[in-house]
Amino acid sequence: MSMGDKGRTVHIGVIGLGGRGCGQMTTLLQMPDVSVDMVCDVYQDRVEKGIGLVKKHAGNDAVGTTDYRDILKNPEIEAVCVFTSWETHIPIVIEALRAGKRPCMEVGGATSVRECWDMVRASEETGIPVMLLENCCYNLEELTLLRMVREGLFGTIVHCQGAYAHDLRDEVGEGDINRHYRQRHFLNRNAELYPTHELGPIAKVLNLNRGNRMVSLSSFASKACGLHEWLQEHRPDSPLANAEVKEGDIVTTVITCAGGETIVLQHDCTLPRAYSRRGEIRGTKGAWQEDGRFIFIEGRSPVNPDYWTHEWESDKKYIEEYEHPLWKEYKEFGLRGGHGGMDYLVLRAFIESVQKGEQPPIDVYDAASWMAVTALSEESIANGGAPVAVPDFTSGRWLQERTDKATGMYALD
Repeated sequence: MSMGDKGRTVHIGVIGLGGRGCGQMTTLLQMPDVSVDMVCDVYQDRVEKGIGLVKKHAGNDAVGTTDYRDILKNPEIEAVCVFTSWETHIPIVIEALRAGKRPCMEVGGATSVRECWDMVRASEETGIPVMLLENCCYNLEELTLLRMVREGLFGTIVHCQGAYAHDLRDEVGEGDINRHYRQRHFLNRNAELYPTHELGPIAKVLNLNRGNRMVSLSSFASKACGLHEWLQEHRPDSPLANAEVKEGDIVTTVITCAGGETIVLQHDCTLPRAYSRRGEIRGTKGAWQEDGRFIFIEGRSPVNPDYWTHEWESDKKYIEEYEHPLWKEYKEFGLRGGHGGMDYLVLRAFIESVQKGEQPPIDVYDAASWMAVTALSEESIANGGAPVAVPDFTSGRWLQERTDKATGMYALD
């Protein structure tokens, strides 16, 4: 199917209408083969807003509810999109599976390893796939780098690094005002709270759950000062000004893989800084570094003969040379949706997997293992950085050639 082709209509229900939910639903409403029939949020004003957005962008009258189970009971709805708080993603997905609906969910970290196993088992028992909407897997640079890795430009991959480095002090600090769930996590947990933006693209580079897997991790947290000082300065009359913040300002997680590779992740959201996902790929023939947009490819990048030093060059010409075919077609089609267009791609990947009745490119095993990093890091930090085993949610399937995988233009394998 070409990107501009219209498939059969998919009738969906949207659960969660905060800022992210409304943004993602608006992107879905741009697709002529998607019908948003029902919308849900626990807040009635958000339900009304969601109904209005459907009317504005699609012209139909969506049914609104404050109870997501109403959506799950509707026999006309085939798929549900879960855009709720982090801690409710997996429980709602499990209920959707039991109700016979095909779910996708926004990113976030798991509250326990148990709920990840429950989701995997529910998907396996019902035979219904789950997709995690990790949009960063579809970003121009990440997809192009994946192509470069697949074509051997970096040689054998040895190490990858990534971060969620985003100054969120105001969003988190005013979470009780703007009804944002992040705040309760930062106040009560000390963990790699948001691992999948950085881990998702790395997982595809390293073939995790498809010939490789994460084996163990150790996590370490710095002291928590940034959000506490922000609250004291900006909300001195709030009880939060004296609240204890559990989340360390910098959380570092080191992961080992069955193939011998290492991964370093960092969560960095409560200190002043410019945004970065701080990506890095190291291989036997080259290296790439997101900050500075640097690349070095052996035999192609410059070497100073006087000092025998290797010199970084800009990755721009490589991104142009190896641009992923999906992005070439996407540019001709016309970019749309949020986050530079990658939101549209990840949502479209879900819709087309539903239309074809296939596994999505980011499946339940990916969702479970990536999201479990939060709960596992929390355990490791609480035990002084002790190594924690990463469960094999595939139950050995990672060792075999996966036949249940996505096909077509959105596949990431």
